[in-house]
Amino acid sequence: MARITAGITTSHVPAIGAAVDLGKTEQEYWKPLFAGYEFSKKWIAQEKPDVAIIVYNDHASFFSLELLPTFAVATAESFEICDEGYGPRPIPVVEGHPDLAAHLVTSLILEEFDITILNLLDVDHGLTVPLSLMFGTPDKWPTRVIPLAVNVVQFPQPTGHRCLELGKAIKRAVEDFDGDLNVQVWGTGGMSHQIQGERAGLINTPWDMKFLDDLINEPEVLQHKPHLEYLIEAGSEGIELIMWLIMRGALGAEVEEIYRFYHVPASNTAVGHLILKPKN
Repeated sequence: MARITAGITTSHVPAIGAAVDLGKTEQEYWKPLFAGYEFSKKWIAQEKPDVAIIVYNDHASFFSLELLPTFAVATAESFEICDEGYGPRPIPVVEGHPDLAAHLVTSLILEEFDITILNLLDVDHGLTVPLSLMFGTPDKWPTRVIPLAVNVVQFPQPTGHRCLELGKAIKRAVEDFDGDLNVQVWGTGGMSHQIQGERAGLINTPWDMKFLDDLINEPEVLQHKPHLEYLIEAGSEGIELIMWLIMRGALGAEVEEIYRFYHVPASNTAVGHLILKPKN
């Protein structure tokens, strides 16, 4: 039986990817951030996940406002790296797991989630920066990946309740898969940040810390948090945090906190990172 063994959350700031690619990780500005992921790199090297279901949002790199699914699961053998305006990042191609992805799509659709099926997908920094933070700069990524893209760009975004329920359905689907796989679910994006307008540069550390505590201990509180609160308290891009609820729903009722890291700032973003293990 496949099993979900851990959940990871992490921000996916594009400047972090640039710092990795340009060899700036030891610079004074960036060094404290990357030091915060050293534990995580060692931990995941021991855990050796077979598959990571990575919940992320595309930043108008592959999708556009002309076509933007609410939830989309990618089922291809591999995923090329997007050119986000300055050439594709110089990192390995992301390898998929078509069998588990197809099973996941089938199970979720039959549970009445309207999933868009992606037989072709190029992935941007929303997915690749988390890989770089967790695995560094390998010649080949040491895990296969199932991208799960969520619309947090165009109104209306899915509710927190829907995201938490989707995570629970992912847990059921993975456990029903006929294969011995060590599966992790990653929620990416956030934390508080705003990249435009009069409040550009907004960071709300007290709100972020409360969100981390609630995600671990009381996710049912977060599932009813209105989108307007994310906008007011965490900035226009803070809505990305609803993707963390998908990860949390996939872990079950109770979790163990393995690791927590919070850093301000990375570019103009508050970086949050958790490693959680399901208790049941």
